[in-house]
Amino acid sequence: MQIADVVKRAHAMPLTNPSFPPGPYRFFNREYVIITYRTTREALEAVVPEPLEIDEPLVKYEFIRMPDSTGFGDYTETGQVIPVRYNGQHGAYVHSMYLDDDAPIAGGRELWGFPKKLANPKIVHEGEVIVGTLHYGSVLCATGTMGYKHKVADHDQVLAALAAPNFLIKIIPHVDGTPRICELVRYHLTDVTLKEAWTAPAALDLRPHVMADVARLPVLDIVSAVHFTADLTLGLGEVVHDYLADRA
Repeated sequence: MQIADVVKRAHAMPLTNPSFPPGPYRFFNREYVIITYRTTREALEAVVPEPLEIDEPLVKYEFIRMPDSTGFGDYTETGQVIPVRYNGQHGAYVHSMYLDDDAPIAGGRELWGFPKKLANPKIVHEGEVIVGTLHYGSVLCATGTMGYKHKVADHDQVLAALAAPNFLIKIIPHVDGTPRICELVRYHLTDVTLKEAWTAPAALDLRPHVMADVARLPVLDIVSAVHFTADLTLGLGEVVHDYLADRA
């Protein structure tokens, strides 16, 4: 294989058998259960990186079922997203993500810098309750429960939240272990078709685990919960801050 061929083919690792195809990536019937809770400002200040700013001490704990997505297939994901501001614009910082499929783990980390780790999240419907769980190995780390379709949610509010920018820290080490890429990345969800959205009472239990530290952002009280399905495209990102340029 010649040098020009290497460059032409090198969109992902491994070179001759990439873990994921090129985008864009479209998701169909994506099911969300998002439980918004209040935590301590001290806990958020310990994990939210500058130049992002914290608004209220809130966290959105998300369970997401993705039964049909181009390139990434069928998988389930869970994690924590923190409402923030960047240059006065409201958005969300993706703090943690746990999922059960290799392709979106590799693609998410390599392309955008999603903080994805391999685990076993689930969303199931049990009678009148939606149940979301996160197991890391054999250990139960998170349980969320929500009533099933109690009241229609405000679609405009849900669409506005989906349209807001999202932020990530992309980290790629050099071969000597020092940081080679350390960037604040912004991305958007686009071409959103919201199919249904509901609110209901919810509860959330987070438990300590050394490798799945969702309990680092403790639950003080539940603020709201929303359950919805949508089709959408995961847009590619842009770098808005280079931490290594600051160091230089």
